[in-house]
Amino acid sequence: MSNERTRILVVDDEEIVRESLGGWLEKDGYSVHVAVDGFAALEKLKAERWSILIVDLKMPGMDGLQVLEEAKKLQPELAVVIMTAYATVDTAVAAMKLGAYDYLVKPFDPEELSLMMQKIVSQQTLVRENAVLRQALKREYRFRDLLSKSPAMQAVFELARTAARSNSTILVLGESGSGKEVLARAIHQESPRAEGPFVAVSCAALTESLLESELFGHEKGAFTGAIARRKGKFEAAHGGTLFLDEVGDIGSKLQLDLLRVLEERRFHRIGGNESVDVDVRIIAATNRDLKRAVGEGKFREDLFYRLNVIPILIPPLRDRREDIPLLVESFVERLSVEMKKRLDGVSSEAMSALMAHDWPGNVRELRNILERGAVVCTGPVIQLPDLGLPGKPDAAPRPGTLASLEEVERRHVSAVLAHTGGNVSQSARILGIDRVTLYNKMRKWGLRRDGEDEPPRDDNGAR
Repeated sequence: MSNERTRILVVDDEEIVRESLGGWLEKDGYSVHVAVDGFAALEKLKAERWSILIVDLKMPGMDGLQVLEEAKKLQPELAVVIMTAYATVDTAVAAMKLGAYDYLVKPFDPEELSLMMQKIVSQQTLVRENAVLRQALKREYRFRDLLSKSPAMQAVFELARTAARSNSTILVLGESGSGKEVLARAIHQESPRAEGPFVAVSCAALTESLLESELFGHEKGAFTGAIARRKGKFEAAHGGTLFLDEVGDIGSKLQLDLLRVLEERRFHRIGGNESVDVDVRIIAATNRDLKRAVGEGKFREDLFYRLNVIPILIPPLRDRREDIPLLVESFVERLSVEMKKRLDGVSSEAMSALMAHDWPGNVRELRNILERGAVVCTGPVIQLPDLGLPGKPDAAPRPGTLASLEEVERRHVSAVLAHTGGNVSQSARILGIDRVTLYNKMRKWGLRRDGEDEPPRDDNGAR
């Protein structure tokens, strides 16, 4: 980024300082503006975007720290440099706590000033470039509100884009929490029906009679409590998309009713004789194995094939762990905005735990765990304890992978030594054995460092 594009606001009640500082900065090619006090500076900050604010600490009415505090509220990304003729450690600490980039001590060294400005501009340029790169990566891996870099999901996105252009029925398959409804909404938004309604119905949440009324509506007096005509979801989705979630849970009567609607594109409201024509695109979803349900006689075969025109399978999150960092970054950014709380990401320890988790609840579980972490974290970085990840039960050993007792002991001793950095005394205390016994085990298993004839020294230099 050239200096000409970098806008600097200089705030000082002394004209000679404003002129000299402005002159030096303009000589370096910056666009420099000045303000005579903090109030005037805040007006300029409210009106325009600035790259750098250089403000004097001692000013009448509003001092530099007050200006700094208000400026960061208006433009959080602004680099603020505090000027002072009375630099103290307390002043510097207070300025840094409020978000100052650095401070300058009067009288200025023009060369020091120039280097500081170049450093700020370089860092701001790097931040912008990283942001652009992240956005580019997200666009590359995004299908509407879905984000993934895994080859399996990219194939899902490609099929979904192609299917969106048609009017065919789509069956979305996947585990709970894998994003079936999000994919259905994305397909709707990519389709020629995007201007029409998207209506979602959870088939598993209602009894069969309530679901029938919900889907097809009813006429006045059709049943007790039907005090007026009510349109159903099919009519509400006319011209758009009807998303039938957990369609595998509907009963046999509704399966037949649904089949008729799909074939005839018309139906009767409950208790009505009038035929209602609808133009609706159906996207159904299920976490059940419908083929097996058909084989077991629990789901109509003709309905299955009517729904399964374009099947799209969303792989579970545990099978596409490369997506986890991308999703974590995206969720943390959203949570930061929603909670109006600074969140820079998760710690490396927390990310390792997230990558190792099995995610039975898939993307929904990841989002919920990050929300918990965002709520309870006390700093800008979400730490591992903030996530409250459930303990992972020990996996059952597979045949042929069982280790001997000695091998288990060797691995544990090796892990403890690694944990203590090779400190024999500390390791022996953790293991509950004396140092000689530990040393003998180390010699037996070759856990000594190269060329080491004696056990490593402990904290006190003793062997």
